[in-house]
Amino acid sequence: MSTEVKKGNQTLIVTGLMLALLLAALDQTIVSTAMPTIVKELGGLDKFVWVFSAYMIASVAGMPIFGKLSDMFGRKRFFMFGLIVFMAGSALCGLAQDMTQLIIYRAIQGIGGGALMPIIFTIVFDIFPPEKRGKMQGLFGAVFGISGVMGPLAGSFFTDYVDWTWIFYINLPLGVISFFIILTAYHESKDSQKQQINWIGTILMIASILFLMFALELGGKDGYGWDSWPIIGMFAGFVVLLALFLWQQTIAKEPIIPLGLFKNKLFRSCMAVGFFYGALMIAGATYIPLFIQGVFEGSATSAGFVLMPLMFSNVVSSIVGGRLINKFSYRAILSVSVAFVLLSVILLSTITIDTSKTLITLYMVIMGLGIGASFSTIPIAALTNIPFHQRGTVNSLNTFFRTIGSAIGVTIYGTLQSRHLQDAIQSKIDPAFAEKLGDGRGLLQPEVREMIPANALHELLSGLADSIAYVFQWSIVIAAFAAVFIFLMGNARLEVPGKTKGGKEGDGHVDQASHPRTADGVR
Repeated sequence: MSTEVKKGNQTLIVTGLMLALLLAALDQTIVSTAMPTIVKELGGLDKFVWVFSAYMIASVAGMPIFGKLSDMFGRKRFFMFGLIVFMAGSALCGLAQDMTQLIIYRAIQGIGGGALMPIIFTIVFDIFPPEKRGKMQGLFGAVFGISGVMGPLAGSFFTDYVDWTWIFYINLPLGVISFFIILTAYHESKDSQKQQINWIGTILMIASILFLMFALELGGKDGYGWDSWPIIGMFAGFVVLLALFLWQQTIAKEPIIPLGLFKNKLFRSCMAVGFFYGALMIAGATYIPLFIQGVFEGSATSAGFVLMPLMFSNVVSSIVGGRLINKFSYRAILSVSVAFVLLSVILLSTITIDTSKTLITLYMVIMGLGIGASFSTIPIAALTNIPFHQRGTVNSLNTFFRTIGSAIGVTIYGTLQSRHLQDAIQSKIDPAFAEKLGDGRGLLQPEVREMIPANALHELLSGLADSIAYVFQWSIVIAAFAAVFIFLMGNARLEVPGKTKGGKEGDGHVDQASHPRTADGVR
């Protein structure tokens, strides 16, 4: 016997969840355009990268854990916990007196964000029947896509017209609204399963992620060469800890990540595609603004506005993908998606100092049309034939792999772009000026540009444009890997109760994973 959430309550719940998702996702990128002002006020230029990394590391480490806990003890309590921690971290960030404090408080924010994102998508899956999940995942995927582009815009707005602290304080009133909506409108059944928390696995997983992220962040910077013993040691520590974690998961009574899930070809492919798409998305969201600010000498705000077409096409594609999921196989939808992505990175790999903003805008639209569909399709595809009690785990892994893809992608891209630009600097400019430019960030500073002769500056800006094109040349390889895993998905599709696999009216029989099972999750 099953019951459903009332339509009015569904609307309230969706509103509260979308608001929470927007806040958690925005805070991955909202700091970017505010950082120059924050560094000027708080100091700590040598530590500024950790303002981003602290949030990302904490959220990535928390996603599988909170996804598992929500399966064990219910979604609502951990959603509320995550939102409270996120708001507390936001308030503390606004009160930070130095860079070290800000980094610590960003980690607290990240813990809350790591709880919110996977649980939000799981609640949506719980309260809607299969025939409506595609549409809803499309809407929530659009919010996730919007946040990646709106973050830098919001950060520049608050920094330029209000105060940088409001990039954090704005989370408080919006978070309170979301909190009370979910508190009053969303009600879970009480029949949670008694399970044990796998603390050993949790510690091993967090430690392995920290070793990897520290190695990727520090490698090649501040005297830590990629072949230096500290970096080699951290990579070795990551491999050892990851191996111990995987072994421990095979013997644990209640594993955090059930490795048996990866025996499912469709689930395995979804995780891989999410990983590669995360890397591709971060390439567009990071290096096109750099192109606008550096090559076109635009402001942070103008660079943010160039990403608007990416945002809108992301939204359109996510919604369309969600609606098509009832009619076509997952592979068919994502095949069109990856074709757009491939086309966009091929075009972006050709940009030069002479490429117009109009063309760049067009290329970004194409990228958005490709990536957007994945936000609505992959979460539903990954849950195919997954038991109800593992939905939270699967949704957390989906967000986990996409975020890890972004984190690793932006680090690798940064290394490729920086080395390519440094080669251009050393070959095209006097050594005295090259020293001032350092890794190329000086090209973004008007006072440094004024010291460089016009001809040499044009050559350097051309080198900057080429280094960004070089990033997208490597992105072609990543998009090709995504295409391979999309092909491996097979012909699986969403099965709606009351219809046969062919899409015709049937006898109403559905498998366990396709059934909404709202009695188990919501009343």
